[in-house]
Amino acid sequence: MPAATSQPPVKLSLPLQFQQEIYHLLRAEDILVILARGLGLLKIVTNLLHSYDAAGNSLVIIVGAEDRENEWIGEALAEHYAISRSPLAKGLRVINTDKATVAAREKIYSEGGIVSVTSRILIVDLLSKLLDPETVTGLIVLHAERVVATTTEAFITRIFRQHNKIGFLKAFSDSPEPLTSAYAPLAAMMRNLFLRKPSLWPRFHVSIAQSLEGKKRADVIELEIPMTQSMRDIQNAVMECVEMSISELKKANPGLEMDDWTPDSALHQNFDAIVRRQLDPVWHRVSWRTKQIANDLTVLRSILHSLLSYDSVSLLKYLDTVHATHSPPPGSTRHDQSPWLFSDAASTIFQSAKNRVYNGKAEDTGALPTSKLPDSLSPVLEEQPKWAVLAEILQEIEVDAYLNPTLRDDSNDTILIMCNDQRACRQVKEYLQTMHVKPLPQDMNEGQAPHEIEAEEQRGSAEFMMRRKLREYLGWKKTFAQVSASLFEENQKSLNDIKGNTAAARLNSKAPANKRRRLRGGGGAGMGPSRTAHGAVMIEDKAAQVASLLAELRPTESEALQKEEIIVDDLRDAGEDFFELYEPDDQIVVHPYDGDQDDQLLEEIRPRYIIMYSPATDFIRRVEVYRSSHSDRSVRAYFMYYGGSIEEQRYLSAVRREKDAFTKLIRERGSMAVTMTDAGTIDPQEAFLRTVNTRIAGGGRLAATAAPPTVVVDVREFRSALPSLLHGRSMITVPCQLTVGDYVLSPHICVERKSIRDLIASFKNGRLFNQAETMLQHYKYPFLLIEFDANKSFTLDPFADLTSISTLKTPDSDTKDLQSKLVLLTLAFPRLKVIWSSSPYQTAEIFEELKKQQEEPDPLKAVQIGLAEGEDPDERTFNTGPQELLRTIPGVTAKNASRLYLETKNVLEVANMSLDELDPMVGRESGRQIVRFFTRSVFDDEDQ
Repeated sequence: MPAATSQPPVKLSLPLQFQQEIYHLLRAEDILVILARGLGLLKIVTNLLHSYDAAGNSLVIIVGAEDRENEWIGEALAEHYAISRSPLAKGLRVINTDKATVAAREKIYSEGGIVSVTSRILIVDLLSKLLDPETVTGLIVLHAERVVATTTEAFITRIFRQHNKIGFLKAFSDSPEPLTSAYAPLAAMMRNLFLRKPSLWPRFHVSIAQSLEGKKRADVIELEIPMTQSMRDIQNAVMECVEMSISELKKANPGLEMDDWTPDSALHQNFDAIVRRQLDPVWHRVSWRTKQIANDLTVLRSILHSLLSYDSVSLLKYLDTVHATHSPPPGSTRHDQSPWLFSDAASTIFQSAKNRVYNGKAEDTGALPTSKLPDSLSPVLEEQPKWAVLAEILQEIEVDAYLNPTLRDDSNDTILIMCNDQRACRQVKEYLQTMHVKPLPQDMNEGQAPHEIEAEEQRGSAEFMMRRKLREYLGWKKTFAQVSASLFEENQKSLNDIKGNTAAARLNSKAPANKRRRLRGGGGAGMGPSRTAHGAVMIEDKAAQVASLLAELRPTESEALQKEEIIVDDLRDAGEDFFELYEPDDQIVVHPYDGDQDDQLLEEIRPRYIIMYSPATDFIRRVEVYRSSHSDRSVRAYFMYYGGSIEEQRYLSAVRREKDAFTKLIRERGSMAVTMTDAGTIDPQEAFLRTVNTRIAGGGRLAATAAPPTVVVDVREFRSALPSLLHGRSMITVPCQLTVGDYVLSPHICVERKSIRDLIASFKNGRLFNQAETMLQHYKYPFLLIEFDANKSFTLDPFADLTSISTLKTPDSDTKDLQSKLVLLTLAFPRLKVIWSSSPYQTAEIFEELKKQQEEPDPLKAVQIGLAEGEDPDERTFNTGPQELLRTIPGVTAKNASRLYLETKNVLEVANMSLDELDPMVGRESGRQIVRFFTRSVFDDEDQ
């Protein structure tokens, strides 16, 4: 091991056997480590980094770290330093924003240590030689599963290995599933990372199993909770809708590979994303109905998730928004809308969700039943089954701690409840705070024994919370109806303007006859949810019904005594006696799953009891690692899940998919050839011959240039794959802050690259016309490059919906709109040449052709073009996101936008300006439009 002999030994915190084995492997050679999720990958990385940091005199670059991971690594390195007191350790420095100036970055690089840099900044620094690759001790690549041939991380490793043959290179991943989708994924990843040896560590690895399954195993109690009947009905109805949507997709697209298109795979995989990815290459040829169904699958998956995580009132509220979004507006045909809304299963979903919250109260008058709905509604307020079980678990823990006191160890008696997200945390917290509040007086005359009455009072109930939520829901629904009506009128007006311009619309403007469908029998009309004239589900309540329900839900005396939750304490008059410390034994901590941060959470809280409110594979492993790492801490974990639900299926399939992914990678490693990682060492004579121009037609001479071809690239373009592909074609890419154009190929050729989304946005805000004008002003041959995605169809049709102004579309109008704008652009600028490219690969070939027999560009001149005399290019950098947002506001034009950029801090300041403040910057009329836009309320009608 390359450790300095003069230095004191480095203290590490890797208590488990498999962690030490991985660490020794990493110190010995360059490898790719793929570890099962939840086994503490970042802990191994931080120990490795500390060993290099403590040795000193090194510069280690971390690539691919997210902001949260940078915080974790920084804290971990600081803790290691506090323990080992290594004098040469510098800790972690982070460069993750453009605010870090060139001088500041250069200083950080020269001082050495551990530096985490974002990929875009690092590649620019490497190409501009601000950071010499030869001075880098080594490269650490996190999230290696994201590295493909066209990513910036692959570009960085290629540059690093070309100029530095002796520095170490180590890559890490804890997500093997994405690697199973391609052919020979492990070999491709090793080639992209310039590594030769992979090291795979699944949960079933012998060393990991021995470390986690010894005497110090965590005590895990599994609780299968049955769903209520209405929850099962809704789940079955949603699955019926999913099955129907899949069969419709199969019928409409027989030419696609559809082996995975099953209701079972729709449960647990990112099924909607997989379907969309398969349809992308033929998106312009699929029918509108297919596109609608592909979007519906996302909605249906969301409903399935909401059924198990939302309470019954919140689910009904969410379904109302889904219904409002997907139901047919007046004047539309049913073929334009979601097919699942017309099924009986959809009516089951909406009706069952409604019946969980409230239903009709039958008036016992002795009269015969009629077809009318009852005039009054009564609250049902079905509780989630997990709530009662959670209350029982807490009661059991309390009784157990009292009757069987354990010997004091290093654990606190804190109870940790882990949920899927913040919303579930809020729901659990609110339930625990209010479960003993009884809003309604209990009827004691049921012949119950005193101990039964006492037990009933102690049992948790969500009645108080649910009544409050229902009151809020009924108020929200009234407001929601107003807002949706106001927005629909606005959309309808703009649609009428579009439709009024077409001849077909004028011919078909006659209103259709008012047809009525006869109902057989007198009693069937009001039993289920009603439907619109087109057959879609329509759920409405009468105003009188809602009023009577609100009257019944009026806050009782016990509810009125409850304090409102204080979001922010008023600490102005708070003295020392205002604050107090809670004993850890009294705490119940409710926290969402948070990836690698959960390891830190367990170390800090040291809980004795852990309740997993929702199942998570990685967290169970984190508990196993935590328990096995600390022999003096006892842990009991409760594992809750709904039996027979998609929650259970999703958990089991996640375990199965990870195991299958590792099995496939292990098989591939067994038969994999040695990956050659020689990064572009070319014989000097061959390098010279590559630059020879053999085109001697027309009496030209055989010419050769000593230097390879050069392209000047705008630094903002390094988010795309094109600079990496140009470098792969032996071109020198020079990153610069360009004012005019994105790529400069020669002193006379300038290219403005636009993806399709970029192109549409540039037409909307008028930026493209300004860019074309400046290119024509300074270059002889200006080009507009329109680049498509390699995995999508080479046509404008799939992008038509990006320019749409509403959900109702007239066929082909948007595509024609984009084409007409392009025609107007070419008419306005006849010298502007348009290049259509099907992918970044083709763009690189086109650039190579354009550069033939052309002089090389001068980067200094390219930077100065477009700047005023003596102006510094760094002073013209703005945050482009808020700029584009500001340009979409009525009243902001290309002429007055620059004044707003220079004289205001942000969009918030513009939004709060008065007309008198805006007048000197944009003029009276434009200022009036801006003020009107920001002050208009969607609650107001158009006439007000």
